[in-house]
Amino acid sequence: MINFAVIGINHPHIYGQIGCMLSAGANFVAWYASEADLAAEFGPRFPSAKQVHDKRAILEDPNIQLVLSAGIPADRAPLGIEVMRHGKDYMSDKPGMTTLAQLDEVRRVQAETQRIYSICYSEHFETRCTVKAGELVQAGAIGRLVQTVGLGPHRTHLPTLRKPNAAGRAAWFFDKARYGGILCDIASHQFEQFLFFSGNTEAEIVSAQVGNFKHPQYPGLEDFGDCTVRGTGGPNGPASGYIRVDWYTPDGLPTWGDGRLTLLGTEGYIELRKYVDIGGQAGIDHLLLVNHEGIQRIDCNQVKLPYGSQLLHDVLNRTETAMPQWRCFLAMELAIKAELQATRL
Repeated sequence: MINFAVIGINHPHIYGQIGCMLSAGANFVAWYASEADLAAEFGPRFPSAKQVHDKRAILEDPNIQLVLSAGIPADRAPLGIEVMRHGKDYMSDKPGMTTLAQLDEVRRVQAETQRIYSICYSEHFETRCTVKAGELVQAGAIGRLVQTVGLGPHRTHLPTLRKPNAAGRAAWFFDKARYGGILCDIASHQFEQFLFFSGNTEAEIVSAQVGNFKHPQYPGLEDFGDCTVRGTGGPNGPASGYIRVDWYTPDGLPTWGDGRLTLLGTEGYIELRKYVDIGGQAGIDHLLLVNHEGIQRIDCNQVKLPYGSQLLHDVLNRTETAMPQWRCFLAMELAIKAELQATRL
């Protein structure tokens, strides 16, 4: 049995991360949070896990093999370094780091310790249609992949509150030094998916731009960003990707964002409507495939999400089945470089 713990619960993604590991059969034993208000909400949801009041109680516990975190983005890499140096594996929410200096240090310590530094890119690992699309692309359903178009719209205010003007967000959400910028933060999802579907092991940023068009009262917030990435190496040859992310989801949409991914191949294309189909089809995880066989809408409700069980296998067997370490890091390298290179609109 693998025991895991949590340090840092600043983003609600932590619930999905925990769900991944519980579903895989891991045992949630302890958690630490420095914020009393977050702890008061979190604790009752996991009564069997022990709250500790010093993170060292987790880091120094030899019976804990894996640590999860959705702390403030700028704090995730330093924590991951501590975790690895204590002989444990680590799963971070995205972004897994916010600067190239952090990335360099994480890479160095990961290579030195041979511990796992995983980033839970939830728009891939927690969406069944994305997993199914991976199977279809691998099977040649659309021929050779040429381009990905990833769209990641989000809602600024927390959807459970449904209040305007980013109500309910903590101060770090508006501080670029702490959240990393919109391309570093949200677009890391799309960069990871570009690498996953294209198979590119090398890539470069062609162009990038960011802006704040709707929230002048929050000058530290970037509410729009887009970029183009070009894959330059890999077994399948070069590919290109376009990414657009924003904080403009209107309240009329019944979910936090109309996340979409289009995969263009030489013999067809796939469109994913991950969280909603505004065309009227009920539910989530919509996958549409168009190729020489015609048009298919594929039901993904029974597709298994393998990330949690694969990561559990990796912790036990020192393998890289959940996600190759290089892809975990390269996705963040591209996201950070896009942020650094972006023209401010």
